[in-house]
Amino acid sequence: MSDHDAVRDLLAAWAFGALPPAEQQSVPAHVAECETCAAEAARLRETVRLLDGPAMNGTPPPATSDVLSAALRARPAAPRVAAHAAPYAAAVAGVKALLPEAEGRWGTPVVHDWDVHATLAHLLAADEPLAGRLGIAPRVPGTPVADGMSWDDAWDRRTAEVIAHEHSRTPAQTVDDWAAQAAALLAAPEARVPELAARATELMGVRLPVADHYVVRAFETWIHTDDIGRALGLTVPPPPAGYLGQLVRLAVRVLDLALGPAAPPVLFAVDGDQQWVLGSEDEPVHGELALDPVDFCLLVGGRHTPDQVPHRATGDEGAVRNVLERAASLSWL
Repeated sequence: MSDHDAVRDLLAAWAFGALPPAEQQSVPAHVAECETCAAEAARLRETVRLLDGPAMNGTPPPATSDVLSAALRARPAAPRVAAHAAPYAAAVAGVKALLPEAEGRWGTPVVHDWDVHATLAHLLAADEPLAGRLGIAPRVPGTPVADGMSWDDAWDRRTAEVIAHEHSRTPAQTVDDWAAQAAALLAAPEARVPELAARATELMGVRLPVADHYVVRAFETWIHTDDIGRALGLTVPPPPAGYLGQLVRLAVRVLDLALGPAAPPVLFAVDGDQQWVLGSEDEPVHGELALDPVDFCLLVGGRHTPDQVPHRATGDEGAVRNVLERAASLSWL
């Protein structure tokens, strides 16, 4: 790759102030000498300005999907948190980068029977169980999901309650409450100290370390950001590769637990990541299954079906089908 191409790939991160220290000098020096990159840098800086501030005269800025996509890819995972919370910080930044595109379009249908406003209200509700477990007070009146209740029934009730409450308010108020709760999660000691996040707790029917629950929050936040982007006709890029890998590895662990030790063993591979043998450890592998990491996450997130998801498979079709169907059954999103 030429120096020009290398710097061009860094421009969006530079515009967001998200360059690693080793690259911070290379972009300004190149931009000073290259008119093409200088023009692109100016365009991205203007995009960042528009995303960070209110629209002029209440009119949404005329951002194009390619500029927005570059901005989302470059989003910094701030504030500084431990590695387990970094995917969630990045996902929150991604929502903030996308929401200006919803101005004047909050009633656009998104997923289920939710519009854009309701989808953000759903994220407010979805973050609430972890927030409550960390001692963060709920932002919405009512009864948060509580211990001792059937989690799925309680979850459906609370989601509907929060959406109804937020639909009685302005989208800006919902944004403020969602952002405040997300900021509190990222400011919690458990987001910054791995030892504190190592304790296990049960949320949404799954017992995992608090650190893994932060990854779950990143997973759901990205899935719904993608939902909103699709509804608005915009392309939302997947999480950066390192964060996507964290989502994949957690999903594989949960999938293996869901399959159980008696399932016909399948060699499962995710492109760009490692391989796992899922199911029984006492039998030879019955089949092999490989998926793209984004497609796998969309399957687990309920956005692909076992019949739709692109995959490569050999061996026992029934064993492979069992893995695909169990992965799809994990979604509550």
